[in-house]
Amino acid sequence: MFNVQDIRKDFPILSRKVNGKPLVYFDNAATSQTPQQVIDAIVDYYSNYNANIHRGVHTLSQEATDLYEQARLKIQAHFNAKFSHEIILTSGTTHSINLVANGFSSLLKKGDDIIVSALEHHSNIVPWQMLCERTGATLKVIPMNEEGELVMSAFDDLISENTKLVFVNHISNALGTINPIEYIIEKAHEVGAAVLIDGAQACPHIKPDVQALDVDFYVVSAHKMCGPTGVGMLYGKEAWLNKLPPYQGGGEMIAEVTFEKTTYADLPHKFEAGTPNIAGGIVFGAAIDYMNTIGFDAIAAYENDLLEYATKKLLTIDGLKIYGTSKNKTSVISFNLEHIHPYDVGTILDKLGIAVRTGHHCAQPIMDFYCIPGTVRASFSFYNTKEEIDALVEGVKKAKMMLS
Repeated sequence: MFNVQDIRKDFPILSRKVNGKPLVYFDNAATSQTPQQVIDAIVDYYSNYNANIHRGVHTLSQEATDLYEQARLKIQAHFNAKFSHEIILTSGTTHSINLVANGFSSLLKKGDDIIVSALEHHSNIVPWQMLCERTGATLKVIPMNEEGELVMSAFDDLISENTKLVFVNHISNALGTINPIEYIIEKAHEVGAAVLIDGAQACPHIKPDVQALDVDFYVVSAHKMCGPTGVGMLYGKEAWLNKLPPYQGGGEMIAEVTFEKTTYADLPHKFEAGTPNIAGGIVFGAAIDYMNTIGFDAIAAYENDLLEYATKKLLTIDGLKIYGTSKNKTSVISFNLEHIHPYDVGTILDKLGIAVRTGHHCAQPIMDFYCIPGTVRASFSFYNTKEEIDALVEGVKKAKMMLS
């Protein structure tokens, strides 16, 4: 049975106070909190297994290597990748995207098109702009509508035989919109284009099946999934990963080195140069174990209930506007109070112990579309409660009264 009060006991930080008030943490889209089980896994590694991996014959190195590769297998199983070597452990979503963008530098030319969406995080815009500058390819953008949804008829018009790559987030970090990635993947594959899906905002809430999606690349950060910062995953189909050149050179990614020539290691090590975030990789696996113990169906149902409740409560406040009103969304409410800057609202909420995000959320094109400087963003996780939402609503009312 899903019991939020029992779950909250797993998260030490939720019992602390901020500015003399009980912490209400609604910045989950930026990073999730970490349960004691995951914290214990970090301590366990450094207390008992701390050694470099893949290179040592001594016991600690062998044990650390086994734990690291077991984590890779957990990640493979969670996302249902066909092979464990299709899971590349990176420093996070941004690193994963840049790895792919760098790899395609030798595969694109002038006259090729790549497509992104208007709902993207900067990390899924800037690397592709840089790629276009290097190759002469053209960047095209799927537009959005007032509800914060992609205009799919425009996507149908944009895609052509010249399209080589399509990049879309699974869920918008700024608006919570769930994008129709199944349709996007299918249409892209009809013209032979590869697809990368930014799953950073999706994976805390749903459990993607990369084989069922038939996606070419899928990227994730552990710290959005109750895991540590500084580690993430690039899933890539074996055929695509074999086509791409290494992103970085160094130890671990080689087969043989001479001063005349270097040959590269097989997957996944070809893309994992240097000493990795060993503890992070191992603990990423522990975080996935924790979330699967709760169950993603239960998480999704509970978070959708929170979203519905919060939406109704916030809309009772005069002058409050929510941005991103798609019926197909999850766990994020971006809003503003009329004539009040979002930063000012966020500052007052912080005085009340309520953590929200304010600003453009690394999605400036979305804010430009709405002609606003930014929003107040409240993002929910399975350890949040309706009582906390009530506190948020009262806090917003107080901010309105103080700032009007």
